[in-house]
Amino acid sequence: MSLELRYAADLPEGTTRVLIPGGLATPHGTVDRVEVDDATTTDVIEATTGQRVVIAAPAGPTLTVIWHAQSDRVADYPEAMFVPSASRYTRVADELVAEVADAVGNTAGLDRARAVACHTAERFTYGHVETSFHEGLDEVPALGCGVTEGSCVDINTYFIAALRSVGIEAGYATGFFFPAEKAGACSDGHCWVVTRIDGEYHEWDIAHHLKIGTRDIIPALNPKPGRRIACGHSMGLEVTELGVRGVKALIEPASLVDGRLVWFDEREIRLVDRTRANVGA
Repeated sequence: MSLELRYAADLPEGTTRVLIPGGLATPHGTVDRVEVDDATTTDVIEATTGQRVVIAAPAGPTLTVIWHAQSDRVADYPEAMFVPSASRYTRVADELVAEVADAVGNTAGLDRARAVACHTAERFTYGHVETSFHEGLDEVPALGCGVTEGSCVDINTYFIAALRSVGIEAGYATGFFFPAEKAGACSDGHCWVVTRIDGEYHEWDIAHHLKIGTRDIIPALNPKPGRRIACGHSMGLEVTELGVRGVKALIEPASLVDGRLVWFDEREIRLVDRTRANVGA
């Protein structure tokens, strides 16, 4: 199946370049090509993970990106996903290590990962907040008692740190999720977590479990019906060609304005099944 993921937005004033996720190969399909309308593009290698990032120099006031995906082209997740580079998004506070170890006890394997997932879900409600629970800190902190509001980014920052703290290989996948009820449209990017246990991959989406009203977390790529496309991975990214460092995650395209990254407030994101569109053409 051939898919096109289209992303369109007006550029913020002062934009000199746009950083764009370069695509990803996974067991569920591959994003193998990125087009940017009305722009000059350069492919570069992100310094900490080796993944591709596209730098675009737009000629006009708008950005249109098209990622081409093939669902029948599959591959293992990249090894770099499971080898985090040191950053404030991956360093773990000692208190978090103790907090999670107490929660998982003597569990092992997939049961251990699920115990971490359910522990994480009990600590969060889903929502978008101005200040995340780890803002301004140099490591991912423990949450202690009570419940914290957070987005998928916040939830998975804690979740992946918690998994790694108890010896579970885990990676952070980023891209887009298109809910079944929205007929190929979505409003923003999304992220989820992949564990590798005894050589097997398991995907986790705690935010979607919370959205459907459960904290009983199981590994599932789509606990909420829909389709997702992975375009990148990992946290704490660096694009040395532009002097950009310490990027939490390049989930969506981002404009470079006065040396800092600016995310788009409004964008149109669509997924088109080109296989179906070309039938009878």
